[in-house]
Amino acid sequence: MAFAAARRLGPPIRAGLVIGAASAPVPDGFDAIVGGHPVPTAASEEGGRRALAMADATSPDDTLLVLLSGGASALMAVAADGITLDDKRATTERLLRAGADIYALNTVRKHLSAIKGGWLATRARGRCRTLVISDVVGDDVSVIGSGPTVGDTSGFEDALGVLRRFGGETDYRPAVVARLRRGVDGAAPDTPRPDDPRLDRAETTVIGSRREAMAGAAAQATALGYQVLRIDDPVVGEARTTAPAHMRAVLARAAGIGRPACLVSSGETTVHVTGHGRGGRNQELALAAATFLGDPGTFASPFALASVGTDGIDGPTDAAGALVDATTLDRARAAGLAPEGYLSDNNAYAFFDALGDLIHTGPTGTNVGDLQIILLA
Repeated sequence: MAFAAARRLGPPIRAGLVIGAASAPVPDGFDAIVGGHPVPTAASEEGGRRALAMADATSPDDTLLVLLSGGASALMAVAADGITLDDKRATTERLLRAGADIYALNTVRKHLSAIKGGWLATRARGRCRTLVISDVVGDDVSVIGSGPTVGDTSGFEDALGVLRRFGGETDYRPAVVARLRRGVDGAAPDTPRPDDPRLDRAETTVIGSRREAMAGAAAQATALGYQVLRIDDPVVGEARTTAPAHMRAVLARAAGIGRPACLVSSGETTVHVTGHGRGGRNQELALAAATFLGDPGTFASPFALASVGTDGIDGPTDAAGALVDATTLDRARAAGLAPEGYLSDNNAYAFFDALGDLIHTGPTGTNVGDLQIILLA
């Protein structure tokens, strides 16, 4: 996105900053910071403060151009008054382990931040133009990257309610709870509302989402000779329970199309971590699908399923996701691997690593959620 802006706008760009999850080339005259994801690091906070400084440096005649992609909530972080970056890290980690979806997670993030929930745009004295690549089901721009340039409709009470829903207030650091309680009491300023006059010159447009990823996959499958069925309903919910329900629905819809068939779906699931293993939502979804499809009598035809994160990163692992097929369970049993045990321990990474069925792409630089591809012979 930075290179495209540099090519299109040229010399009028006075300064540029790229904050990403991995080191990569940037246009001449741009600075680069490698932040942390899915939890913020000290570099994430440096990136956030640099972004605020760029907004502060604008004149009324300037435009602050923000090119936003999924992951910005962690990559660009500035802690609000009364809390530390470590408080934010601990809160993010606790909510992720509890299975909070992106809407709940980012409701809290916005109210612990000095840059999210519209605060970045309020610092610009001129126009603020934001182009967004969405990794959020529904493409809610106030949720993508925690909406640093978009007015917010959630409040401190909503954020406190998320903590109560995912564990309870005592599961979180006292400084975090105190910050949210001060906000509820009116002692801390809430995020700017959509009608806040400070956002009158802010404009946001979604330019890419999971639908583009699905369209690209469908086009490639068609070119390879597959009959394609695109499932537009998003794949959401807890990965291990969503997988069998999704597979039942998809296989029922696929009964009427020719073979070979390619079924394309997308979305973003969650994982409630109760075990001690490693993995990500795509790996857990794939493992749950394997146990479902491998049951005798469930599905006899040859198949393959891949579930991947479009950013090339699935949870705190080096894999983008995993692949399962009609041989997965037989190979697992031959290797002495019990899939149910790995699933209950949230240890899908070790299961697929032992079988050689992890998918490694490396970071792609683009995040539009997760993609599932099912092939039927």
